[in-house]
Amino acid sequence: MNELQPLLEELRRFNAEREWGQFHDSKNLSMLLSSEAGELLALLRWVPNAESDAYASQPVPRQRLAEEIGDVGIALVLLCDRLKIDLVGAMRDKLEKNRAKYPVERARGRWTTDES
Repeated sequence: MNELQPLLEELRRFNAEREWGQFHDSKNLSMLLSSEAGELLALLRWVPNAESDAYASQPVPRQRLAEEIGDVGIALVLLCDRLKIDLVGAMRDKLEKNRAKYPVERARGRWTTDES
């Protein structure tokens, strides 16, 4: 997480000052991530698909979305720190697997690569 190291150090200090480490086991951090992602989803739940980008660009919804995205990001960084997983490395590894799983010639413009 070299690119995220300054943020991680700040999060560690923030949590240490509040003695929250006792609550930050991998299960609780996973549940935190899921619940924060749910709060993000709830902001767009009933917005029609075709209107979601326009809705998200309005000042008030955009601010609320940014706050929830921040919560999701914090939870994910804390979980990776707890599990000793390099977030950027994990994303790069997954991108390489996705390149192999979804080759351009089979996946371009499609949501599935099924041959049927």
